[in-house]
Amino acid sequence: MPVDTRRVRAPEESQCPLLFVPLLPRGPLRTVAQPEKARVDGRQRSQVDVRPVFARCGLVTQAKGSAYMEAGKTKVLCAVYGPRESERKDDTDMKAGRLVCDFRYAPFSCPKRGTWIQGSEERDAAQALQEALRPGLCLHRYPRAQVEVNVLVLEHDGSVLAHAVTCASMALVDAGVEMYDLVLGCALRQDGDSYLLDPTLAEESGGHATQPEDNQGGVTVALLPSLGQVSGLHADGELRDESVSAAVRACMEGCHRLYPVVRRALVYAARRKAAPPGDADD
Repeated sequence: MPVDTRRVRAPEESQCPLLFVPLLPRGPLRTVAQPEKARVDGRQRSQVDVRPVFARCGLVTQAKGSAYMEAGKTKVLCAVYGPRESERKDDTDMKAGRLVCDFRYAPFSCPKRGTWIQGSEERDAAQALQEALRPGLCLHRYPRAQVEVNVLVLEHDGSVLAHAVTCASMALVDAGVEMYDLVLGCALRQDGDSYLLDPTLAEESGGHATQPEDNQGGVTVALLPSLGQVSGLHADGELRDESVSAAVRACMEGCHRLYPVVRRALVYAARRKAAPPGDADD
């Protein structure tokens, strides 16, 4: 009998894969049931549980202010330039300044490698970022000037827009731009009757959905924590009215969970910039 040498031949003997499945205790139920509240990273469903956050300011020396933030595997870098003279003379506001936002994904940030050319998703994210940050800025203090905010996503693992809002707010504070309050962001993924706060990229894409297609979607909230006001709200998908209200409340609580971490990073940056007591006396 001729032999096919171009393909890897299968073994002559094989065994059923069920032989390697661990034996379950005898009883009426023999199926393996995964707990509904379990998530891949150990957090619980329908709980205000955000990923561990690392934040630092002043890492980009060429910028007026900068901030770097990590939330799980999501890594965001933001640089702020200005206030400086507006480049568009025809669109200059004599009474208030102008906020310009740029949002980019690094080519290596996503599972599928991209390019440096800004796409429609990045332009939409830049517009949402601008709308979320503008209510927290005192732009009337900078007439005929513009403040530029540049966000670069180094690694995308979910909740990018929410963490970009927080990182940009820290960079604005580091640049000395006057603000009414910090702007913090938090994202949520609704999965049927349960929700996933601060979802990862796999959870945002629906890879861990356990409920039918009904009541599925995402919500991103930008909050002024000291004033208790929502400065931005972005939602997509098909969500019930009560689910949207509950999602906004959960995101607001998630922002308050991030507030101490962000405030501690800003205090650390301010103390590092302050002059020593000996130099201050001179």
